[in-house]
Amino acid sequence: MNWNDVIGQDDVKRRLVSMVQHNRLPHALMLCGPSGSGKMALGLAFASYLLCERHAEGDAPCGECASCAMMRRFEHPDLHFSYPVIRPAGTSSEHKMNSDDFAPQWREMLQKTLYPSMDLWLDQMDAANQQAQMGVGESDLLMKRLGMKSSQGGYKVAVVWLAERMNQECANKLLKLLEEPPAQTLFIMVCQEPELLLETIKSRTQRIDLAPITVADMQQALIQKRNIMPEDARRVARLANGSWTNALAELSVDNENKQFLDMFIMLMRLAYQRNIRELRRWSDAVAAYGREKQKRMLTYFARLMRENFMFNFGIADLVYMSREEEDFARNFARFVNEQNIVEISELIDRCIRDISQNANAKVVFFDYAINMILYIKKA
Repeated sequence: MNWNDVIGQDDVKRRLVSMVQHNRLPHALMLCGPSGSGKMALGLAFASYLLCERHAEGDAPCGECASCAMMRRFEHPDLHFSYPVIRPAGTSSEHKMNSDDFAPQWREMLQKTLYPSMDLWLDQMDAANQQAQMGVGESDLLMKRLGMKSSQGGYKVAVVWLAERMNQECANKLLKLLEEPPAQTLFIMVCQEPELLLETIKSRTQRIDLAPITVADMQQALIQKRNIMPEDARRVARLANGSWTNALAELSVDNENKQFLDMFIMLMRLAYQRNIRELRRWSDAVAAYGREKQKRMLTYFARLMRENFMFNFGIADLVYMSREEEDFARNFARFVNEQNIVEISELIDRCIRDISQNANAKVVFFDYAINMILYIKKA
């Protein structure tokens, strides 16, 4: 685990090293930023640097000492993780769930990627439709761990991933730890939605905001780490919108967006043909998706409509589409223009709202499909 494992974010890396070298390291850091920007990767790289036996000799982990070897497996005894978990079916209600219950799955995920997402973590836990959170069992475990002396005689580092998912009881106990932190202990709180945290917790941390990864940094990473040709790497980097997670999703064979693109193309062709019977079948097919997937599909449709509208201007720098999306846009974009783009966007927003409010999906999507016949006719 090294700084090189973090894509971009060079200013933040230098800032963190400077805190250590000038003895200005606070007891709690809060790393915030959009999904895929590298919050977790940065937190782990900083933990590796801090726990390295030779960190005082340079500005990066040495990669050779025993601590660095343990960090490569995320098994350093002075590195403690806290993260949201589920309660598997059949688990006693008396058991207070904590991160120890899913430690093997957690380490397995980190070995796969340093840019984890909640969707990936839920899949790793086989969560089905359950929501993950941190309860009082997590804060109890953290207090127990941090109450012990450092195994290596240096820092103890507690990485709290998605800290905003703590319930009230867990957050209150963590607050006590932050108010009276154990000696030589650093809390690294990784937050996606920091506004959900208690104000009293936020006030006791030093917040560092990460910007989305730049196109140039992501393009370079795609070339180096994925052996992609520069032109393709730049296209993927622009599509990823600053998220390494999105970039990897674009490269995935079973990328969900490819399925959404197929459904979009089918819908637009059927709407152009005014094929009501097949539009009904299309509506029934997407109604079978789960509501979260339906909302992701509609969000994708909204983006694709905007991109097709911009495609008409003929300015490449304004268009953010994959090759497959652009191939379809060459013939379709003329049907999305100033006469219908606002109405189409409002229609999709309304569909997302209706799905979120548990409206009948078949009715919502069939209505959407019929309206697309009318809007395409305006072109």
